[in-house]
Amino acid sequence: MSKVKYYYDPDTLSYRKIEPKKSRRYRNIFLFTLGSIISGLLGLILLLNTNVLNTPRELSLQREARNYELRFELLNKKMAQMEQVLANIEDRDNNIYRLYFEANPIPEEQRKAGFGGVNRYKSLEGFNNSEMIISTTTRLDIIQKQMVIQSKSLDEITKLAEEKEKLLAAIPAIQPVNNEELTRMASGFGWRSDPFTKARKMHRGMDFTAPKGTPVYASGDGVVQRADNSASGYGKHIRIDHGYGYMTLYAHLSKYNVNRRQKVKRGDLIGFVGSTGRSEAPHVHYEVWKDGQRINPINFYYGSLSAEEFENMLKFATQENQSLD
Repeated sequence: MSKVKYYYDPDTLSYRKIEPKKSRRYRNIFLFTLGSIISGLLGLILLLNTNVLNTPRELSLQREARNYELRFELLNKKMAQMEQVLANIEDRDNNIYRLYFEANPIPEEQRKAGFGGVNRYKSLEGFNNSEMIISTTTRLDIIQKQMVIQSKSLDEITKLAEEKEKLLAAIPAIQPVNNEELTRMASGFGWRSDPFTKARKMHRGMDFTAPKGTPVYASGDGVVQRADNSASGYGKHIRIDHGYGYMTLYAHLSKYNVNRRQKVKRGDLIGFVGSTGRSEAPHVHYEVWKDGQRINPINFYYGSLSAEEFENMLKFATQENQSLD
């Protein structure tokens, strides 16, 4: 309540109440109101820029921000685990899988390469936690790139494995005649005496002696290229194209069990022992070709002989005796 002021009137010898002017009263009210408004605005600005007073929305946003920071921390921990697992897979890929299939390892620079050129993360700049967001996003992008590279590498390894499996199945790896049905290994690869001319000449196959009609088996997967008697000296013979540069020949047969262009598997019955063509006695003349050159078949029996059986065959095959064709 405002104080009442008085003045002394000498004419009346009494105190009179001072009545304020209306204009002065209005001015005081205006100044008071203006001061109150300015003070209120200053106080509001101060409160809004300090943590003394937060609105419910601000408190909610702060909690949400802390929650996101926690999620980013958890994400970084998970990415660290992913990087460890991925590093282990990459190591096995380079040093086991690719080594086994004779494929070049993927360079570390290619696996760990970043992203050049335009700033990919410009849209993430300008925020309170921009550094953390950009770092996490970059790390995640690099992991994704490494996973793509590793996925493509494993696709390549899968194809190489399939080819390796086909190659191993195609390589001539067994004898054309079973050991139980074999009379003897008559002649090996090398210089031998010709049974007809008695002259010393190169024998480019192996002769397996067995009774007429003994089954003859394909030594590897392939396609029958020929099954006829039109080649000089071989009589009835079969040629199988195994792919990968390999071809096998089975000569002096009594009859066939396959036709031209027929697919065969290792161990399939393809014909029977005979003595057709330029032959002195029932046997199979067996040849292995690689890239158009005849090579020693004795190096291709790992699929059917024990170590002792192979040693005995090697002893007979190296003897310079007389061939049967």
